[in-house]
Amino acid sequence: MALYFRKKLDNKAEIAVWQVTETEEELKSITSVPTDEMEEISLFRSESQRKQKLAVRALINEVFEDKMYLNHHDNGQPYLENCATNISITHTENYVAIIIHDEEEVGIDVESLERDFSVVEQKALSEDEIDDLEKDKRNEQLAIYWCAKEALFKRMALNRVVYSEQIEVEKFHVRKEGELEATFIHKDEHEEDFELEYMIFDRHVLVWLVG
Repeated sequence: MALYFRKKLDNKAEIAVWQVTETEEELKSITSVPTDEMEEISLFRSESQRKQKLAVRALINEVFEDKMYLNHHDNGQPYLENCATNISITHTENYVAIIIHDEEEVGIDVESLERDFSVVEQKALSEDEIDDLEKDKRNEQLAIYWCAKEALFKRMALNRVVYSEQIEVEKFHVRKEGELEATFIHKDEHEEDFELEYMIFDRHVLVWLVG
């Protein structure tokens, strides 16, 4: 089994990360997946995607004592059919991660730093955020911006969010782990403030928020 780490946060949320090292068949052998869910997984043409979905299930099985039934709302937000616990899910080719909380809404995102995030600058950043970019560790900074906006997007569970206009992340300096402040601007101009946390591990960025 490839549970990379699992920890409970001070706010009673829990994060768990799985390193995808198994073959597809090995993942099938260690997971308990409902038949209808397995049928959906089998429809993915990419082996990498099937492995990611199976690894998510392996991680859920690891965290919960009871058998969980995973489903998704129309907007793509995951939920557990037989449990009131809130859950957010993210995955790359090599890692999958979840965050759960019994009461608060949650969001999480992971990305590989092997990716080139230069496109994020024009696609998802505001003019102020672009001005805050530094030459040193620029790709890491863009990755954190992207993960933060993705995690907040998942937390809000809304459709058609314009990242460059509706999610503003305050200036930060890249560290191995740290905190971020962000504001979500609704289309009626109402603003909500959020605090996020991030960490960098094994050339990956992980960002999450609770509440």
